Amino acid sequence: MPPTLASLVHHSALKLTVRAGEDRLDVPVRWAHVSELADPVPYMEGGELLLITALKLDAEDATAMRRYVKRLVGAGVVGLGFAVGVNYDDIPEALVAAARQEGLPLLEVPRRTPFLAISKAVSAAIAADQYRSVTAGFAAQRELTWRALTDGPEGLLAALAGQVDGWAALYDASGALVATAPGWAGRRAARLTADVQRLRERPAPASSVVGGTENPDQPGSGDRVELHSLGTSRRPRSALAVGTAAALGTAERYAVHSAIALLTLITERSNSLHEAGLRIDAAVLRMLLAGEPDHARTVAGDLYGGLLDAPFRIILADPAPAKSRPSAATPRPADPGGDRLDTLAEVVESAAARSGESVLVVPEGERLVILATDGGAAVTACVEYAASLEAGRPAPDPLAGGDEEGLVIGLSAPSGPIAASGAYKQAEQALSVARRRRRVCVEHEHLAAGSVLPLLADDAVRAFADGLLRALHDHDATGRGDLVASLRAWLSRHGQWDAAAADLGVHRHTLRYRMRRVEEILGRSLDDPDVRMELWLALKATTSE
Repeated sequence: MPPTLASLVHHSALKLTVRAGEDRLDVPVRWAHVSELADPVPYMEGGELLLITALKLDAEDATAMRRYVKRLVGAGVVGLGFAVGVNYDDIPEALVAAARQEGLPLLEVPRRTPFLAISKAVSAAIAADQYRSVTAGFAAQRELTWRALTDGPEGLLAALAGQVDGWAALYDASGALVATAPGWAGRRAARLTADVQRLRERPAPASSVVGGTENPDQPGSGDRVELHSLGTSRRPRSALAVGTAAALGTAERYAVHSAIALLTLITERSNSLHEAGLRIDAAVLRMLLAGEPDHARTVAGDLYGGLLDAPFRIILADPAPAKSRPSAATPRPADPGGDRLDTLAEVVESAAARSGESVLVVPEGERLVILATDGGAAVTACVEYAASLEAGRPAPDPLAGGDEEGLVIGLSAPSGPIAASGAYKQAEQALSVARRRRRVCVEHEHLAAGSVLPLLADDAVRAFADGLLRALHDHDATGRGDLVASLRAWLSRHGQWDAAAADLGVHRHTLRYRMRRVEEILGRSLDDPDVRMELWLALKATTSE
């Protein structure tokens, strides 16, 4: 505790006597300052015990003393020490009355007590308080370190909450609440998710203070909460919240800073360890795709739990549409999709961590390959993130594919370790379809439930169709028949002459003549099923525009 007026009054060597403001002696004293100026306020910072002999004051003038004391109180002076036996044998009644009226503690300083003794007492008390704070801070650091080593982040949070006499909470990279101590503070911590997400948008390290105003409808909402980002990378990997009833003192500040350092060490792997982990992840993935699941399990050990034994999905994420991706020899411009790719990795890893799942995330060139448990939280988080991008983006540019801001995702159907390479191909196919359809995310198993016709909406397919049917369209443009419509009717009726002729309202011999003309003009036989298939797809492609 810093020194107070009460501690100075009880100091046996100072012999101070209280003449006014007896009920306000518990106010902390920041410094003891001597000034004989008639108006010392311009030189005050607040929290001082002002010491005077009234050398330049008319201390017996009631009006002047009321004005003088009011100025001191307004400047934040916490007490006034008056030395008797120097200019006045006793404290003038005008000053005593003014101090009582304003509630300013007034201390009588005997002649045998020099002001320097009071200043030394205040300075010694402040130094002792600072030493106690530093000592307490080191003790807190030792306790936090021990709890972090023995009980992990949860134990560290519990120790920190006790050190600051409040509560503490840990959030993951997505801003979701991971742990809280004590348990009753969970609801308070959950209300700060939006503030944590805003903190993540600032370069690390970052901090902010929120709260402090009590809401009658939400008990405890008046907590003063400090938010601190955790991690050494450009984007914070997690955040710490510390809630207290008042501003932190020196010892509490030491404890919070120690917790930040320890949590950073816990949540951030070293660069070398991280790189080693990426190499293991990439090696395991290569073995799976090479059809060597047993070797992959041997290398992985217990690293991924049961991920390699349960049905899983392979997710491919591409940060840019293929049409706009530069070649290897072309410098790549700043790509907003790169940030989206980082965010996707954080979303998937955070969801997996919260649910206790294992997930494999491997950068592959400009792509991201994710292997996640089928039906698990990681796959769900991926699909939901893609849906949020889909819902929030502007209308797609017809000249570009995928997400306008640079993210395309393809998901394979559920698979197992033996069929990992097939699942990878499925994810690539889904990725290609997502790009063509200008979608953010496509799941491979949904493709079979749809239609092949949307795949015809491609410039190359339309060019082929136009070229194949151009001669027929040119023939019909001369008014010598309706070969295109006749061909469409005949193909739609599977070559049934009577039914197709009835649809067209012509005689079946007329339809036979027109089909012979189609064969002559195209130089192809309609008896060939491949020819009929190509013509039908060409007709569908040109009518789908």
